[in-house]
Amino acid sequence: MNEQSLHWDDLRVVQAIAETGSLSGAGRRLGTSHATVFRRLNAIEARLGVALFERSRTGYAPTPAGEDLAAVAARVEAEVLGAERRVVGRDLKLSGSIRVTTTDTLLMGLLSPIFADLQRTHPEIVLEVAVSNQLFNLSQRDADVAVRPSLSPPEHLVGRRAGRIAQAAYARADSAADAWVGPDRHLGYAALDAWMAANGANERCRYRVDTMLGMLAAARDGLGSAVLPCYLADAEPALTRIGEPIPELATDLWLLTHPDLRRVTRIRAFMAFLAEALADSDRL
Repeated sequence: MNEQSLHWDDLRVVQAIAETGSLSGAGRRLGTSHATVFRRLNAIEARLGVALFERSRTGYAPTPAGEDLAAVAARVEAEVLGAERRVVGRDLKLSGSIRVTTTDTLLMGLLSPIFADLQRTHPEIVLEVAVSNQLFNLSQRDADVAVRPSLSPPEHLVGRRAGRIAQAAYARADSAADAWVGPDRHLGYAALDAWMAANGANERCRYRVDTMLGMLAAARDGLGSAVLPCYLADAEPALTRIGEPIPELATDLWLLTHPDLRRVTRIRAFMAFLAEALADSDRL
């Protein structure tokens, strides 16, 4: 094997094929066509004089040489991403972009007006907001900052607790007393599932939806009672809170970032601004 003929782009091709198991999957990851990936793989194997994958009807399986190169690619990628974070961490200007990931309910119920205030205060900061109910990989720069409800945030991230999210049952005044709105299984809300089961709400649940905003809309439109975040439902004039907040469903709100980014001026400024605004909010 001529190691001098191996380049980073070659490693990316091998890694993409090994991790996706197909040329089409690798093409999607690399942003190119499967025909291009096929040509590049053939060229790499010809140049190295070794087969990197075994072809079959079910896909591409790496040979020992392919596994070796895919592992090398993963290590190189980790080093490149780490270097990028360290370089970004030396940025001292209060400008540039910040990519934030949060949930749809937090964006609508709490964060959007705060983000508007932030941009008026720091107009050279560009915010990119990624709405998802899944925690993005901050180590791979999918996002710079995560604003998430969590009782146990990932240990490899750093940040601060910004408040406590209360939840309670809500309903429209003319809703049927025995009707409930619940989370669909795809929402993955085990604590609420357990509470509804323990309180007899499951048997009376006639409508399920896989987002909290969908549950809010259903309760607002009279489909039944629903357990919702107080910061979101208290602002809905059509809904009335039923009873006190539910202690076992309370959760912490966290502002999280990667350790390599915590000294970046714009990240520090963003997190401090957001923490202060949330502390002053009357919705938490």
